[in-house]
Amino acid sequence: MGAVSTSSADLETVARVADRIRANVERVIEGKSDVVHSTLVVLLAEGHLLIEDVPGVGKTQLAKALARSIDGTVRRIQFTPDLLPSDVTGVSIFNQNTREFEFRPGGVFANIVIGDEINRASPKTQSALLECMEEHQVTVDAMTYQLEAPFLVIATQNPIEMEGTYVLPEAQRDRFMARVSIGYPPAAAEMAMIANHAGANPLDDLEPVTDAAEIRKLIGIVNQIHVAEPIQRYAVGIVAATRASGELSLGASPRATLHLIRAAKASAALQGRDFVLPDDITALAATVLAHRLLPSAEAALAGRQVTEVLRSLVSAVPVPSA
Repeated sequence: MGAVSTSSADLETVARVADRIRANVERVIEGKSDVVHSTLVVLLAEGHLLIEDVPGVGKTQLAKALARSIDGTVRRIQFTPDLLPSDVTGVSIFNQNTREFEFRPGGVFANIVIGDEINRASPKTQSALLECMEEHQVTVDAMTYQLEAPFLVIATQNPIEMEGTYVLPEAQRDRFMARVSIGYPPAAAEMAMIANHAGANPLDDLEPVTDAAEIRKLIGIVNQIHVAEPIQRYAVGIVAATRASGELSLGASPRATLHLIRAAKASAALQGRDFVLPDDITALAATVLAHRLLPSAEAALAGRQVTEVLRSLVSAVPVPSA
């Protein structure tokens, strides 16, 4: 069978629903349209989002605002040092009446899972998310349970320098499609926040603007976006450059290549195109790849940031012509 084409009506549907979600979320998170856009890209690309920043800038508010905008199931897991893997995935309990084991679902059984301060839990507990993030399923006591689509993990974490935090394992970081940093708001947005948020929490008045079924439809449309072979080679070239760089001790994985392509398709759809451009790949490279990379000892001693290294690598990869 040939590829299914994406109609203009489909793209208009993506734009219309995305605009509704964007407007809803920006009622809570003001002055951060780029972060909201990245969140929508991850949602439509069936990825997972890591939000890394200092406390108090709205990481959890962003996750909750997106969750409330979609009329799906939402669970919040507060990651703490004493959180157990079974709290995340679920556990089998023996029922004395039926004389059988019953499965009690953990916090990941929802359309949107908010993992708050994920790097405050031990690496063992963090690793409980690996299977569900990659395969959309949970295995407990040799029984496998499917997770309902859409399934999106939005995890927040504090900078690793802060007290009481653990480094996320490489396998865990690699399962996040993108990492964003909210940053401090502009002065005008902070003034608006004082006026609008001081008396009440805007989340309290937030109503759903779409539902899980419609999000599944949009994800299907995004999957049909065309990626020409030269664009695919361009993405592979960028990822391969991270593996060959002497300034990086850990390059990006093949999963990163897939995430980059899927994110580019979602970004193209949000811009009303049924095909991916090289600019889509370039614009998303840092958001999708940087959190997976580790600098070499020499680069770290020289004060070279991973984002700087990645920027120079991307600029050196030939851009495919039209």
